[in-house]
Amino acid sequence: MPKHSIPRTDRLGATMMDLRPEPDPGRAASVQHPRLHERLATPFVVRMLLLSLAAVMLSKAVRYAGLLPAQDLTDFDAFHIAGRMVWRGDIAQAYHLPALLEVQRALTGDQAFLPWTYPPPFNLVVAALAPLPIGLAYLVFVGATLAAYLLVLRRIAGPHFATVVVALAPSLFVAVAGGQNGFLTGTLAGLTGLGLLRGRARAGLPLGLMVIKPHLAVGLAVCALVTRRWGCLAVAAATAALALALSTAVLGPAIWPAFLGGVEEAKAFLAAGAYPLFRMVSVYAWLRSLDVPAALALAAQMAIAVAVLGLIPLALRRGMPPRQIVGLAALASLFVSPYAYDYDLPLYGVALALLLPDLLGRASRGEAVALFGLGWMAGGYGFVAGGLHDALVGTQAASSVEVALAAPPFLLLLALIWRILRRERAAAMPGAAGPLVGPVGPVSPVPA
Repeated sequence: MPKHSIPRTDRLGATMMDLRPEPDPGRAASVQHPRLHERLATPFVVRMLLLSLAAVMLSKAVRYAGLLPAQDLTDFDAFHIAGRMVWRGDIAQAYHLPALLEVQRALTGDQAFLPWTYPPPFNLVVAALAPLPIGLAYLVFVGATLAAYLLVLRRIAGPHFATVVVALAPSLFVAVAGGQNGFLTGTLAGLTGLGLLRGRARAGLPLGLMVIKPHLAVGLAVCALVTRRWGCLAVAAATAALALALSTAVLGPAIWPAFLGGVEEAKAFLAAGAYPLFRMVSVYAWLRSLDVPAALALAAQMAIAVAVLGLIPLALRRGMPPRQIVGLAALASLFVSPYAYDYDLPLYGVALALLLPDLLGRASRGEAVALFGLGWMAGGYGFVAGGLHDALVGTQAASSVEVALAAPPFLLLLALIWRILRRERAAAMPGAAGPLVGPVGPVSPVPA
């Protein structure tokens, strides 16, 4: 063989190599290094999360049935007790804590600091559950509202549904474990968002039903106002008025002085730090847990609320797409009230479902990791701190977990979302600052 000859196979291999297309570095990187949400939000992971939620619900129902050791009273116990008080005709007493504690002891043999401050229309919701045994009532309420919430979330998020579920996992478990109404309010907020994006006046129906927890609807109401959705606002006002009138007719006019008295009691309890502040996500709770005076903490809360709500008209003025404006409005509602708990964060899921397509399309890898991490911290801190607090109660270390540390990551999360969305400004459609009418990404427009 000549010294410089090349074997046939080598020449052929070299020729074939020369004919191959040059590799696309971006594509190769995406294949070799999938982004965080692609690694986490797999069908298997989502199925396991949903099965775990079902297992928690069944375990809770079994405990209520007395087949497992009893646990301390939780929020759903408060719902069931209040519902029974509606049927007994003494629901007004629920708004006065000493009287409520006596009823708790009489009905369950136990007591817990669970002040009742819900508006009278919510009493009709819990009254519908009271005739059922508490275990069955829990399954019906949590199971039905969770299913409705996931359906609405899937409708909004489309192909990003799995990613939203994974990003929201801690908040889902918190709401299921306590039997709270976060899935109900999240469903109503999601339906409102869908209606606003489609330009439907009937979006006011779920918005008006948010009278059961009105502070969580402030952002969406501001969105409807600044975008001049007068039909939506009119329907919302009529719906809320009907709900208030119905509750007054069923419960009697005396329910309102009782409710207002309960609100005053709650303000005093909040100022005194009597609530578990580490379960809250508000700036007020964070500052109060650091022993900042109540008046100063409340002033900071109000300043944050005004600033965050101001992002809604600012987004409109900047010409951001309607989906982003409604998503920011849903998120802003969580920064309004000092009395905002981790179980209210299903509302964040609605905002995330609306914003995620733009966020993932513009965020760097580090920012995508931060979006997940900050969301998990805000949603899961209170649950972890509560478990540690219960384990350490009676010891000097218990005070170390009483600081409300969910607010800082939640504020950072909002700032990061706004920073990423601002990059979308150059891609905003001309005239996007007009009325919120149009399809919702993966949601197909349906005739009104």
